[in-house]
Amino acid sequence: MRIGIDARLVYYRQAGISQYTVRLLEQLAAVDPAVEYTVLQSRKDRTVLADRPNLTRRDLWTPPHHRVEQWTLPLELAAVDMDVLHSPDFIPPFRRQCKSVITIHDLNFLMYPHFLTPESARYYGQIDQAVRSCDHIIAVSESTKRDIIRLTGAPESKVSVVYEAAHPIYRPLNDPRLAEQVRKRNGIDQDYILFVSTIEPRKNVPTLLMAFKQLLDNYRPEVSLVLGGEKGWLFDEVFALVEKLGLAHRVRFVGKVTPEDLLGLYNAARLLVHPAFYEGFGLPPLEAMACGTPVVVSNTSSLPEVVGDAALQVDPSDVDGLTVAMWRVLSDDLVRKRLIDKGLKRARLFSWRKAAEETLEIYRRLAGESPARQGRPVAAAKPSRRPGGLVGSEPDPGPTEP
Repeated sequence: MRIGIDARLVYYRQAGISQYTVRLLEQLAAVDPAVEYTVLQSRKDRTVLADRPNLTRRDLWTPPHHRVEQWTLPLELAAVDMDVLHSPDFIPPFRRQCKSVITIHDLNFLMYPHFLTPESARYYGQIDQAVRSCDHIIAVSESTKRDIIRLTGAPESKVSVVYEAAHPIYRPLNDPRLAEQVRKRNGIDQDYILFVSTIEPRKNVPTLLMAFKQLLDNYRPEVSLVLGGEKGWLFDEVFALVEKLGLAHRVRFVGKVTPEDLLGLYNAARLLVHPAFYEGFGLPPLEAMACGTPVVVSNTSSLPEVVGDAALQVDPSDVDGLTVAMWRVLSDDLVRKRLIDKGLKRARLFSWRKAAEETLEIYRRLAGESPARQGRPVAAAKPSRRPGGLVGSEPDPGPTEP
């Protein structure tokens, strides 16, 4: 079986979808050495994404998200022998000679179209055609699967849920000096609350800033707010609000951070706050929990599914609720210990190895190497049985213990 993985985006953007592609590729190559993978990379990208004998690199000229992508990419792929092409960045080539799997990470561009730049609107505006064109869809959460079915009309049998996971690098550090070194490198000189994500409207940073201001005014803790992540789109209001609230001396933007530095930042933080309006999965809370850091998240979209009962959940528009949740973690040692213990256990339920095994099964069914050969469709994720014996009646709580 020959599988193509479109990894062109990795050269242009290092977060989110690119990390998903790299982590999945590393594990896919190890799960079954008999499967041959062609890694489709930008000709500008000289990095080796995974070093395995069953991986072959193929350089492509067509940049991702380019206006002529649907014309030039099929021409380049015509010479690549593949049974299945996996497009982790939502949109596949619509003209192709093999089966197609796409990963849909979220549908924020349909739910919050006013947050899009014209370029993003053009690219993601192809999603309906992508859903019709592809042979199967991977959703990264049950929440995202429901959104796909509801907003695009995709049949349920065409969508499978494959959870993401935290990278194994994220773990509690036994030597506190390592986290302290990272803190000093980033100019952080006191305890801090951490936010990690791209600075863009759906991440709800203004609400976090207002809650942090209220926290300082009402409870007067000696903490800073550290925001790690690249600037996305429409981020100017965030910086303006910091000045308006008089928080410049207590808020620090550290920009893009390496995974190694992020490990230290997670470990040294008093808590992580992730107040996003919408997430298809939400890796930062899971990474923080894997490091033994208490977490506060929004009670929307996939976030409750990911964190379960291992984090405090608040309405993303509730400034008072977010303020109180942060103060509880900062001031109550019992709450803090409970969240740390549950978070570590919760994070262990997710693994990239499991994600790779489930993804490989989808490839096999599409390629005809499994029971799909007898006419069975690719199976969607089975609904889990929830407390009370009801099936499918409530949001899925995410992975459960074996």
